[in-house]
Amino acid sequence: MLRVAASSFAPIAPWASRKASAVILAPFRCLPLAPLLIGSLVSSFLPLLPVLGGDGTITVGSPPPQVSEVTMFAFDDHSIPWTHNLKVTLVPATKHPENPVLRRGPEGAPDHGHAVLYGSVIKVGDKFRMWYLGMIQAQLEHGQVPGWWRPMCYAESTDGVHWTKPELGLVDLNGNKKNNICLIESDPPSLSLVDDYLTVLYEPEDPDPQRRYKAAYIAHPLIEDVRGRRSAIGVDEKRWCSNVCATSADGLRWKVVGDRPVNAGGERFEVSGLYHFGGFYYTTGQLISPWAWLPDGRDIGRVMLAYRSPDFEHWSGTKALSYVRPIQWTQATKPMEGEQMHMGSSVWNRGNVLVGFSGMWHHGPKDKPKGASYFLGVRVDLGLLVSNDGIHFREPIPDFKMIPRGEEGKDSDSIAILQGHAFANVDDKTYVWYSHWDTEGQLRDMEIGLATWRRDGFGYLSRKQDDNDAEFVTAPFTPSKSGRLAFNVDGVTTDAPLTVELLDGRDQPVAGYSGADAATITTNSVRQEIVWPKAKTTALPVGQPLAVKVKYPVNSQAKIYTLYVTE
Repeated sequence: MLRVAASSFAPIAPWASRKASAVILAPFRCLPLAPLLIGSLVSSFLPLLPVLGGDGTITVGSPPPQVSEVTMFAFDDHSIPWTHNLKVTLVPATKHPENPVLRRGPEGAPDHGHAVLYGSVIKVGDKFRMWYLGMIQAQLEHGQVPGWWRPMCYAESTDGVHWTKPELGLVDLNGNKKNNICLIESDPPSLSLVDDYLTVLYEPEDPDPQRRYKAAYIAHPLIEDVRGRRSAIGVDEKRWCSNVCATSADGLRWKVVGDRPVNAGGERFEVSGLYHFGGFYYTTGQLISPWAWLPDGRDIGRVMLAYRSPDFEHWSGTKALSYVRPIQWTQATKPMEGEQMHMGSSVWNRGNVLVGFSGMWHHGPKDKPKGASYFLGVRVDLGLLVSNDGIHFREPIPDFKMIPRGEEGKDSDSIAILQGHAFANVDDKTYVWYSHWDTEGQLRDMEIGLATWRRDGFGYLSRKQDDNDAEFVTAPFTPSKSGRLAFNVDGVTTDAPLTVELLDGRDQPVAGYSGADAATITTNSVRQEIVWPKAKTTALPVGQPLAVKVKYPVNSQAKIYTLYVTE
């Protein structure tokens, strides 16, 4: 397995005592944004420390993640922290010409009102499996879904574009079970009524077959149905916004874990994410003041929070502030107004790094007609997020629209874009499914679309200054057995090859893999394996920390999207 020196996982070297750490961070304690700056500095600094063991060392955080493949995206400045004359360019989505690829059903169907990907797409074998939220009725009541229930619906596809909705025969609707609603059982029954964001996780390696599918979703049970105390923070509600977890053997028949919401004992929580990373399960989602605030106590609008569990049954009472849009730190506004983050982050777990999308909430006008909805004029695009520790997320390029809403009056996704946990690499493309939200409550065009990129092509590194060469050095990794290095690259030519070298944990050239023995890249590919000319092999040296150094010549037009280290 590859040992990754990823943020907050690497042990501190013997000389770096707790006292030394305090000295390093002391100058930053007086800064207004100290919590964010310290987190950024620590997570950027720790990956570069030698991975050492023995007496006298202090291990910070959990052990490094053990992965069979390390993915280093061009926009991930923790995986590629050291650069010269390079810039990151993000690439917006190409929307599929057949959008929406999954449409709402006819009258009487569980998704007649809408079909939205507050849900997940997972490829299992040769089949894409989709879990999404349907809505039976074609209109809201008092701004809410009638009955506070949007059923967990299921669809399948062989290509990710054309979907079928199988008759599962599990849940009675309108006198018959010929529908695609998944069955959820719970005590009390109100915990089974999915009302908002749904995420499904598939773990085929779980030794308990009844837990191989896991889910988290929002339910709104009556307050008297919620077992376990609630925090006094916030305000009382007749229905409590609950984070509910469930497990399943097949992804179709589910049982709620325990007899109370995951957030029982704490505050309300709008859960929107579920993933397993670095030894913990995480649920992430959004809250606003009075239930959430900035580290200095200021009120804030929608921000992303995270809870964790070691076993998917017992969840932390404490939470982490995972992501705040940069503009939210400086804008003077009320919590319910202004630019905000929306519904946390979708997550694609690549083993050593998490990537995903978050809503970029653009609030409507302050002056609205009398009786108008709070959401009137709200628009949402999707921006890119990345995390190296599973806790803290950041935007590589703030406010860049990776999946922008469509053109108003022309496109079916012109109002607000919703992110789903729905990612897949299909041949030389990356597929990301998303859906449309009519913020004004008319349920217009609330269906599911597909966005595509070059495979792992969310962004690339290229030269900034034309009359200068460029280079970068990656964070270290340690193969436990022979591995290979591959590049996702475009724009390279035989006249301007890229040079690839290996460095050791002290930033020194590795003999036989650097200098005159360096490799070159002259071919464009989404996965170009490196052949080391002296050894005449693709194999990497074993048992020592390695980093990759890449040089661009002056005349290079190369775009490097991703590096892969695979055992």
